[in-house]
Amino acid sequence: MPPSIRPDRDAVALAASGLLGGVLLWLLGLHTQGGHPFSAPWVTLLPLTVMASAELLRRTAPRTALTLGVLALVADQFTRGSLATALMFTDVMYAAVLYGPPAAARRLPVATLLVTVASTIGFLAWFRRPEALLIGLVVGLVSFVPALTGVSVRSHRTAADAARLAAAQTARLAETDRRQAVAAERARMARELHDMVANHLSAVAIHSTAALSIDDPETSRGALEVIRENSVEGLAEMRRLIGLLREESEDDVPAAAPTLAALDVLVEQTNANGAPGGLVCVLEDHRDPRAAPLPTPVELAAYRIVQESLTNALKHAAPGPVTVRLDRAGGLLTVEVTSVFGSRTGPTAPGSGAGLVGMRERVALLGGTIAAGAGPGGGGTKIWRVRAELPVTERTTAE
Repeated sequence: MPPSIRPDRDAVALAASGLLGGVLLWLLGLHTQGGHPFSAPWVTLLPLTVMASAELLRRTAPRTALTLGVLALVADQFTRGSLATALMFTDVMYAAVLYGPPAAARRLPVATLLVTVASTIGFLAWFRRPEALLIGLVVGLVSFVPALTGVSVRSHRTAADAARLAAAQTARLAETDRRQAVAAERARMARELHDMVANHLSAVAIHSTAALSIDDPETSRGALEVIRENSVEGLAEMRRLIGLLREESEDDVPAAAPTLAALDVLVEQTNANGAPGGLVCVLEDHRDPRAAPLPTPVELAAYRIVQESLTNALKHAAPGPVTVRLDRAGGLLTVEVTSVFGSRTGPTAPGSGAGLVGMRERVALLGGTIAAGAGPGGGGTKIWRVRAELPVTERTTAE
């Protein structure tokens, strides 16, 4: 859509005030010069009217306005002259630099400076009197000074626009960082919630199914005891998570994150929960007890991987051994959990696949690797293996 050439209110106001002021000066007989070829008083109104028309185009068509203004100013020199015409020309020159294209903003100050210097030298050589310097001064005030002012205002506006653009970009980047931080925190919360509660809820689901499907008072009582135990522990884990999410006061002490030293308890709990399904969990820790302690993020990730793997075994594994192996060599902590792969005869619990996603996210954050899948086992059976390798060096952990 082509730009509108309709003058704005400021242009109309300047044109009207300049024209009325010039007419008032003409009525009072105030002129800037005399003794010119067109000495009739009414002729002075012609350049004045053209200059007022140029004022109407000062912003919508600045180059056209400047062309008209130059012609009107030159024509005014052959009349008695009007101060209003000269004053309006200064505004037309200022607007041409301020609202015109960048090339005009660069060239007009240089051109007006050259015109000022050339006119000063020319009139000085012509009149050979010091008063000729005043003509050059007037030319500079009418042309060069407005152009220089327009350049200054334009540069300040450009700097202000650049600052606003930079501020807007900074705000967008800050919003993007905020959204990424919120997404990362929500993902971390989802992993913690799943890893802390899924084990207990899976046991509750399996044992409640067994209690409902087996019509035996002793079996139902044992299942209810396991359900109650897992419900209490799950509630405690949930309270711990809620406590971590709340703002801590100066007297609050954050709850300690689980470590690999608590794997014995986790294995015993899995044996209790998996007994109805024929699962037997064994822990094999081949780490050197004299080795340096593991970084906290690595130890937490390893614990959660074992916890989620045991939860999956409780849900899906066929009867048989569930082995947890830990080893540390070459700057890597290896965590491996294997279980019998096959159809399960006892009660099961549904899975969503979020646990494997959470394990991969934890390992990726530490720069490690993880693999999960079925493979051949001893005696012609198939096993499900989860194997993760976590870097334990301080440099890799920091990354």
